Amino acid sequence: MAVMKHFLLPALLLAGCAAYAQAPAPHYPPMPAGIRADRNIAYGKYPETVLDVFSPEGGVAGKRPGVLIIHGGGWVGGTKEAMWEQWVKRYLDKGFVVANVEYRLARAATAPAAVEDVLEAARWFSSNARKYNVDSRRIVVTGGSAGGHLALMVGLTPKKAKLGKPAKVAAVVNFYGITDVADQLSGPNMRKYAVTWVPESPERLLLARRVSPMSYVRRGLPPVLTVHGDADPTVPYEHGVKLTKALVGVGVKAEMISVPGGKHGFPKEKLDELYPQIWQFLERCGVLR
Repeated sequence: MAVMKHFLLPALLLAGCAAYAQAPAPHYPPMPAGIRADRNIAYGKYPETVLDVFSPEGGVAGKRPGVLIIHGGGWVGGTKEAMWEQWVKRYLDKGFVVANVEYRLARAATAPAAVEDVLEAARWFSSNARKYNVDSRRIVVTGGSAGGHLALMVGLTPKKAKLGKPAKVAAVVNFYGITDVADQLSGPNMRKYAVTWVPESPERLLLARRVSPMSYVRRGLPPVLTVHGDADPTVPYEHGVKLTKALVGVGVKAEMISVPGGKHGFPKEKLDELYPQIWQFLERCGVLR
């Protein structure tokens, strides 16, 4: 099966690490009417392991789909609050219950802490699905850049990785996530954030493989949609291409929206063009009905 390419120019709100470092204290805008917000719920034992649950108010016939949203920032920065406008709100408007996740950044704990945290967050959301009127069989995970990497790890990590009990999700929507962490530790694609998250040690390359989605390609995984710009200067476009081809090669439902000239982050109006394609993908996966 060939990799599917939709030549649309999407948009994505995802600031770089430097911008995150200079950002003011995180906060959400005033909540719109009709949204219930449960803030900073502890899903783990660390101060950073909290999430926010947003639910559309009003009755529906049956349970709602759910989405776990994971922010980016190179595992060294970023906040869940920054995900409101272009991530949380879009899913709420579509009728999802949203779990917006915070996790330990490198300054608190280096790899594999962030992976362990988001797996725990995904399990928490599934365990509490009934409380929030969520269909646990229709939970999606999504994020961009490092958040895309972590979303992939939620969907792909097996028990043998020894990163915690595996999570179960219905689909993954990955915006230009890192798929091969070792590729960003040395050579032409080396990035400071990756070196910070996976510091020098005798087991460094082994650890990098343990926290790389490419290590866990196999049959039986949930569907994966990857969005990646072919001119991305931060996470090479080939990361998305190689993962998608590998997944298709073992029979996993995997699609890719390739963005001609796309960089590492896209403007809002182009993201508006993209999201109908994402909703169609989730319809094909049975998440949206």
